[in-house]
Amino acid sequence: MRSADRELVLEAVKQEGIALFYADDSLKADREVVLAAVNQDGSALEYASDSLKADQEVVLAAVNQNSNALEYVADSIKGRIAESIAI
Repeated sequence: MRSADRELVLEAVKQEGIALFYADDSLKADREVVLAAVNQDGSALEYASDSLKADQEVVLAAVNQNSNALEYVADSIKGRIAESIAI
């Protein structure tokens, strides 16, 4: 993946998080890109890599932006996340 392509996608997801859908798989696993996407639209978590769906910081950013993103959180941390947002 070229650096210019990454920067283009990063700018796109900052404007429309759901644009992560169109990103290359390598960018769906890029923590900075995914954080930018979920900060703009939490539901973009649906298109993140499985490893980032289990990343607490990424998941909390997504769920804080859009509580419906909880459905895309990895099962391994879903209970912990649901508890932390209920407090």
